[in-house]
Amino acid sequence: MKRLFTFFWLFCLIANLAIAQDEAPKPITWKDIPTWKYMNNSTFKISPDGKWIAYGMIALEADGEVILHYVSDPDSTQNFKIGFTTFPSIEFSEDSKWIAFKEYPTFKEKEANEKSKGKPLHDKVTLIKLGSDDKEDKKTFENVSNFSFNGEASTHLAINLTKDGGGDAKGSDLLIYHLNAKKAQNLGNVAEFSFNKSGNYLAYTIDAANESGNGIYLLNMTNNSTSVLDSDKASYKSINWTEKGDAFAALKMVKDKKYKQDQGKLVGVKNMTSPQVAVYDPAKDSTGFSKEYTISPNRRPMWSEDLTRLFYGIHPLVLAKKEEEKKELDKDSVALAESEAMKRIMSDTSVNSIADLKKALSKLDSGKVSPKDNDADKPDMTIWHWNDSRLQSRQQVLENQDKNYNFYSMYTVATGKHIQLQDSTMRDLNILEKEKYAVGSDNQTYELDGNLDGQNYQDFYIVDLMTGEKKILFTNFYLPGYSSYPRGSTDGTKLIYASDGNFYSHDIVSGEEINLTASLPVSFVDKEDDHNVKKPMHGALGWSSDSQYVLLNDGWDIWQVPVTGKAKAVNLTQNGREEKIRYQYRFSLDPDEKGINLSKPMYIRTYGEWTKKSGIAVINTSKKGIEPGAKPLIWEDASIGSMKKAENADIYFFSKQTFNEPDQIYTADASLSSPTKVTENAPDAEKYAWSAGTRLVDYVSDKGDTLQGALFLPANYVEGEKYPTVVYYYEKLSQTRHNWTNPGYSGTGWNPNVYTSNGFAVFIPDIVYTMNDPGMSAVWCVIPGVKAAIETGVIDEENIGIHGHSWGGYQTAFLITHTDMFKAAAAGAPLTNMISMYDLIYWNSGGGNMSIFEASQGRFTGAPWENWDAYERNSPVYHVKNVNTPLLMLHNDKDGAVDFTQGIEYYSALRRLKKPVILVQYKGENHGLGKLENRKDYSVRMMEFFDHHLKGADAPVWMSKGIDKIDLDEHLEKRAF
Repeated sequence: MKRLFTFFWLFCLIANLAIAQDEAPKPITWKDIPTWKYMNNSTFKISPDGKWIAYGMIALEADGEVILHYVSDPDSTQNFKIGFTTFPSIEFSEDSKWIAFKEYPTFKEKEANEKSKGKPLHDKVTLIKLGSDDKEDKKTFENVSNFSFNGEASTHLAINLTKDGGGDAKGSDLLIYHLNAKKAQNLGNVAEFSFNKSGNYLAYTIDAANESGNGIYLLNMTNNSTSVLDSDKASYKSINWTEKGDAFAALKMVKDKKYKQDQGKLVGVKNMTSPQVAVYDPAKDSTGFSKEYTISPNRRPMWSEDLTRLFYGIHPLVLAKKEEEKKELDKDSVALAESEAMKRIMSDTSVNSIADLKKALSKLDSGKVSPKDNDADKPDMTIWHWNDSRLQSRQQVLENQDKNYNFYSMYTVATGKHIQLQDSTMRDLNILEKEKYAVGSDNQTYELDGNLDGQNYQDFYIVDLMTGEKKILFTNFYLPGYSSYPRGSTDGTKLIYASDGNFYSHDIVSGEEINLTASLPVSFVDKEDDHNVKKPMHGALGWSSDSQYVLLNDGWDIWQVPVTGKAKAVNLTQNGREEKIRYQYRFSLDPDEKGINLSKPMYIRTYGEWTKKSGIAVINTSKKGIEPGAKPLIWEDASIGSMKKAENADIYFFSKQTFNEPDQIYTADASLSSPTKVTENAPDAEKYAWSAGTRLVDYVSDKGDTLQGALFLPANYVEGEKYPTVVYYYEKLSQTRHNWTNPGYSGTGWNPNVYTSNGFAVFIPDIVYTMNDPGMSAVWCVIPGVKAAIETGVIDEENIGIHGHSWGGYQTAFLITHTDMFKAAAAGAPLTNMISMYDLIYWNSGGGNMSIFEASQGRFTGAPWENWDAYERNSPVYHVKNVNTPLLMLHNDKDGAVDFTQGIEYYSALRRLKKPVILVQYKGENHGLGKLENRKDYSVRMMEFFDHHLKGADAPVWMSKGIDKIDLDEHLEKRAF
């Protein structure tokens, strides 16, 4: 009996140990990722009263959920299955009483439908009354396209139903659901709908079959009465309410067979209680509007704030092609035509039966098959001219944008006068607040040179929006970056801009200019910007709401600077430069704000340059105004991200993450003290082993620059043991020390969390650049960084790999030509020949690479023929004989950023020297992998590559021997998951 008890006790102990072992966190595998659920932060929603939150939880190949949570009750969480989506649609009503969200077909339903090529699947919308357990307060609507609550009123939910198909009507049913009465009314053939801000009015357009009843309508949501504002055989579109919701504008497009485009008309509606409708028809304007133009459908019209003028776009009319005159063919011509047509029919591979032949012959009899195709007579070609300001490839990328280009114009309702505000000499126009003035700009004079050397110059103009008068503001104005662009004040009468290292204010009315920063004790030039541009500036945070101040950032501190010169500038944050804390940007907590209200506290995102800490600080106010000195509210070894405020309550939310803890949302009061976590992102995270932590590695580059790298410890790290390590980089990335990376298949194969979970250490060193030596800069920075990381005792110096993609791929390809310290290297889409790459095209944008080399990432001065030694010195392909490191390359044949030939050059050179290189190419893919099956495949292959070289795992056959083309399909089928 005693032995039996002992045996039973041992059995229980072993069973418990087995259970504990099963429950212990394990390394995440690539096969775990398809069903990994995580929060889509962009769907995080707060009810206006701050009492409720909702967010979407999604997965790569599994159904998602909407999580609804009552903030003050930890046990109130409700989960609603919503099918498969990558971006859940969720909306709270403005009165915080209702929530609506979409439901989608399930992942299995979508997969089955794709395989069977069935009819399109439809979405649903679920409506729930918050806090209610009554089944009557939850309702689902089928076949939904989109939905919206009616603004501040929150009395109705509008649901656009999916069109069933058939007929020539563009509109579909719009369901108006009365939230309290629980009743619905249906509006048919609705093409567009939009509530005003108060939600008391719904503007909608009808697009019915044969244009019968087409028009623009107004529904009074209070008394349920409908007004027909305009009705015609036309297409109505682009409803655009004013911000206050007291007026809206729309377009009316009428077909005209004489032209390729519709003739546009303008509709302006104001005074909702007794609608006043103004319709402007340019065709009837015999004096102010050119007959060669019409109103464009490609710009939404808008009212001026004072409701006196309407703004819209116009574009040239293009005549329709004239029908070719019919010519009588003689008998020989007819015979020849029929003979040629018959040859075409008989050579058509789709003609496989007598029935196919009869069908083709009937087309010939009806004239649908002609002996010659007019398009076939026209060459399919492009003419590249040396005087083209934009490359033909760039013109092709921008073709649709160019076709849709239109000139801003203005219509004064009282006088019926149209004024064109732009023409071909001023391609861009930015209308300032209050619609008194606009800033125009044009770079056509400098466009060719800018596309060649990357230096950006423009002419700027001031346009008077009362008269349309245009006057020059600047000519040949240099723009080293966005911060230098003129930016309008909140009252629309002033500008700030940067030039030659200083910020200036410009009074539009008086023309007075004031240098805002010359007398300040700090520089606002971004001296850490190592690109080939002149005096790039740190950013401006924006204008004060009273247009008397601008907030400027010197890279460390935030300054309140008066634009009138009548007061002194104040350093609001005080200690940034001294304590190496970067006060980076202000959290905008009011989506409707007009400028920065200096009478309210300002919440600022903070970052420790050398500690990598981050947080939120507040700049407080008093009766006297802003109190200098920022008070830290949160300051942690974590990445503090977004910050939001409930619309109608002093309830605040912010996000926090670390490298080994998923991003979560916390709530607190205005002091951000005692925050409470309100989300459960990545609910399966505790099942897996993550990095044991991070360390900062300080080092000095070979050129004397003080730098840092972030070292991520492997899961289950044991002090004193050394681990295989992958080094990853892309310029400066040590600031990612506390960034959580969601497990997934990236377009580059890289995922640091998956690698550390599987026993690798990861080291990310910073790189700073010396002009004309981008490759050597990597050598000067990365190698000392890795040596310093080895000194920590974490890294196994015999088993270090490196990986980078694009610019990082270039650094990888270059580094292995200058050192043998890495046991394996993976380079994605690398630049390998700076000389040949210079003259190639960045196909994704259509622009040339030369501007990138001379003014952007390339960091060269001049072209190769002016700077040959530097280009050659920094090209991996010219040092290829020095490579001894096994290399895995990813380069795709449709790479629109780094031309595929760059990968082929390097691969071929290494192959010629019989160096160990494998090139993985995914057909049709661009700069990064887009197709899920390709992302899966390469992620696994790259880890297999590092497992073999750094951990000693057996090499799979694709790595040890390669795969013949004839065996590739079978190989891929075996690996698919």
